[in-house]
Amino acid sequence: MAVSSKSLTGMLSLFHSSIKTPLPKYFLPRITARRSISASQIKQKQNAKAKRKTEFAGAAQVKRRTRSDRELDGDSFMKYHGEDNKSGHTPVMIGEVLDVFASVPLRSFVDCTLGAAGHSSAIIQAHGEMKLFVGIDVDPAAHEIADARIKGILGCDTCEPTSELCIHTFVQNYRSIKSVLGGIDEALLGAGVSGILMDLGMSSMQVNNAERGFSVLGDGPLDMRMNPQVSLKAEDILNSWPDDEVGKVLREYGEESNWHRLQKKIVNARLHGGLHSTAELVNLIRSSTCGTRGGRQGWIKTATRVFQALRIAVNDELNTLQDSIYACFDSLESGGRLAVISFHSLEDRIVKQAFLNIVKCEDSGSPGSSEINMDRYEKEAWIKQIIRGHKANVLTKRPITPSEKEEKLNPRSRSAKLRVIEKL
Repeated sequence: MAVSSKSLTGMLSLFHSSIKTPLPKYFLPRITARRSISASQIKQKQNAKAKRKTEFAGAAQVKRRTRSDRELDGDSFMKYHGEDNKSGHTPVMIGEVLDVFASVPLRSFVDCTLGAAGHSSAIIQAHGEMKLFVGIDVDPAAHEIADARIKGILGCDTCEPTSELCIHTFVQNYRSIKSVLGGIDEALLGAGVSGILMDLGMSSMQVNNAERGFSVLGDGPLDMRMNPQVSLKAEDILNSWPDDEVGKVLREYGEESNWHRLQKKIVNARLHGGLHSTAELVNLIRSSTCGTRGGRQGWIKTATRVFQALRIAVNDELNTLQDSIYACFDSLESGGRLAVISFHSLEDRIVKQAFLNIVKCEDSGSPGSSEINMDRYEKEAWIKQIIRGHKANVLTKRPITPSEKEEKLNPRSRSAKLRVIEKL
């Protein structure tokens, strides 16, 4: 039989009054008055919480990066992004990359991720003093477009470069930069080159081709190989790798919080023939994220992380990047610069730490991270803070990100971060 708190209090009081002992407070039921809150008050609290969250995120964002204040040239944008761009790929931060190398006499230049030669064609046109250009890309499909584009600008009457420019392009991984340069001229290994660029982003030529398997919105084979000559495909990882290895790929390379559930779904799919197309993988991801917040964008973001994880694993991207940064720095001449554009936190973290390792300092309070005399860089407005070292200076203490205008015109540029190191 249920007894109300009021009845219970009365019974206890009567019992204690009979023995002349006061009733301890902890025997009495705790009665709290509930305050009614109107819908408008709830809305005000929610708005205040959202405002605090936005302000915090904004402050953190400003602290971690330096947004480019370079004025986007409309003519240049249309030249590299409009009808003249036959590749369909939109190179990011071309103006910022040109600024990085503007004060450097580029007698020799290496583009480690040639792609459709968007950045390279702009750099070649801007540096008439260039004598040697080297383009490296592991994707053979990009070379035909790049070669045609470079030959086109060299034959243009308005271009400064002359026939004295020697051009070499290689279908290789940029991890092999030292052997590539040594094959051109052994002296390059000792003397070094004037500038090197690494644009780590996916090419639109690759994403838009459903047969390559990179797009979450297309339907094609689960391939994801940058180099079609290698044997490992995304399909092999999903259907053959051990369970824990699949989970590790999703967790570490995709930074996916729902990795364990996705891992189980992927392994269970093997009982029904496995996964063999991007559409099948996307449907599996959608079934694993339905009912969660975010709607269509929710599953697309999850699918993007999963596809990123598989692509990184197939192409061994992070280990390649780790090794290549040091190889590229070693290949610079004194005064030469290495510029790296990354597109997600895993890449940017590797680039940042490698640069700090090169200058022999840590990113917190060490003498090496203090600002140096900026006189020699006073004409380069894009340089804000420098980390100094004995062998090099990091010219971007905080990474440079695209201008707001470029982000609006080219949404794919939003995650781009540019870091630059100069060899002393």
